[in-house]
Amino acid sequence: MDNIYEKALETASFIKGIIKETPQIAVVLGSGLGPLADEIESSIEIDYKDVPNFPLTTVEGHAGKFVYGLLGNRRVIAMKGRFHHYEGYDVSQIVFPVRVFKMLGIDNLIVTNASGGINRNFKPGDLMIIKDHISFFAPSPLRGKNINEFGLRFPDMSKAYSPKLIEICKKAASDVGVNVKEGVYAFAQGPMYETPSEIKALGILGADAVGMSTVPEVIAARHANMNVLGISCITNMAAGILDQPLNHEEVMRTAKEAENNFTLLVKRVISAWEV
Repeated sequence: MDNIYEKALETASFIKGIIKETPQIAVVLGSGLGPLADEIESSIEIDYKDVPNFPLTTVEGHAGKFVYGLLGNRRVIAMKGRFHHYEGYDVSQIVFPVRVFKMLGIDNLIVTNASGGINRNFKPGDLMIIKDHISFFAPSPLRGKNINEFGLRFPDMSKAYSPKLIEICKKAASDVGVNVKEGVYAFAQGPMYETPSEIKALGILGADAVGMSTVPEVIAARHANMNVLGISCITNMAAGILDQPLNHEEVMRTAKEAENNFTLLVKRVISAWEV
């Protein structure tokens, strides 16, 4: 995508013309987790198809719209649907919304996803706070000429997920009685699920969960010096952990079952977030 900075600025100006105010927190909602957006009060919805320079999501469980309004007394803009490398999008398109958020003046980002559990202590329906990620297999959104308006050429990723926000999330979970795990998320390009040998290798590398999103967006967010909190919904156990085939219907079904706990947790986090 040519002139990414100019296009992000144009897109942000379009969105700002509709919502009028600057959101305090942006939320990217993963597969089946879109219903959180229904909790947003005094909401304004913007379909992706109406947004200049914006791609369209093609995956079940990703509605394809922005929802802006109040959640936990904070001004929030939520992406009800994200973009994936496996859909055929270039990585610059995948992270384009994050850069638009930065152009809107947003410094705080929550990224969520549906993921497969690698850690055998996990079970479907668990929520995992992402403490770090493995991005060896993720195409870098920072490849090519650096866009200085967004950030430095060589951003530090040693604390990609804010330790302060991780602690806020853990306390929020305790406050609302939601049991959470904590672990490392690994990116896989998809759309095929991983093989048992790939899962075994990722486990040896230290991964607790695996999915097909999130990491490129987090890299772009940290490049832009945004504060990031990541939450995974463990919707299935990864290949080889259980002796059963994997399918997207299971992912959607488990995300639906975890919806209440997920919504309780994120709402509490946003209420406790000092912005």
